[in-house]
Amino acid sequence: MASYVLHNPHLEGGDFFWEAGAVGVLLLHGFTATTSEVRLFAKRLHEKGFSVAGPLLAGHGTCPEDLNRVRWQDWVTSAETLHGQLTSRCKHVFVAGESMGGLVALYLAASHPEVRGVLLYAPAIDLTISRADKVKLYLGANFLPFAKREKMDASDKWQGYDPELPTRGIIQLLQFQSAVKNVLPKITQPIIIFQGGKDDTVSRQAGDIILNGVHSYFKEHHWMEGSSHPILLDDELDAVTELSLRFVEKVLDLK
Repeated sequence: MASYVLHNPHLEGGDFFWEAGAVGVLLLHGFTATTSEVRLFAKRLHEKGFSVAGPLLAGHGTCPEDLNRVRWQDWVTSAETLHGQLTSRCKHVFVAGESMGGLVALYLAASHPEVRGVLLYAPAIDLTISRADKVKLYLGANFLPFAKREKMDASDKWQGYDPELPTRGIIQLLQFQSAVKNVLPKITQPIIIFQGGKDDTVSRQAGDIILNGVHSYFKEHHWMEGSSHPILLDDELDAVTELSLRFVEKVLDLK
């Protein structure tokens, strides 16, 4: 059994729902993380008058063993509740996600055509992990429930499981990637993608995989060359926020 380790336990990482204006944004965190990963960005949006919500996804924020017990569908279910609450209170709702949270955002957009737009930050549709390592992962997950992760970027602002990486949870993430790729053609909403030039977790092809798969009529793709994987915690957050706000404004102005 892995020991309980939550990096930066003092940070706020639970569900949040901050009401404001008629435009809502659902913010979804990444694999092994908590909502602390998206709270800095959420506060900026809320200050601009947006209603913002962020669920703590199933298996997160407790102990690493729990992430080995859930399925990817549980992550979607975690997001559906707050999405429904935002939809009932807001005229327009955007879905946004960091890393694995981007996959949840895409899945929600495919399932809910009323979603107004999609904002993705280092979307984990394709990882830098090799095919050989994936095979090893599938073969060894039942015998080695945890792998050691490398040091997290922006670790002083990040909350999550450290240093354990739940291997069966990773397999669910890989299966979730396949499920999302299958529903990409159902997505027609405007979409914006941010990728970090220093990201060594998500492959450089991730954005193109999504943009080539969706049927969205309005697309943007931005490279933040000074950012690592957790873009919403990195040094270019000001620029990311400005570009995100411009995107939302453009979408709302579209006829």
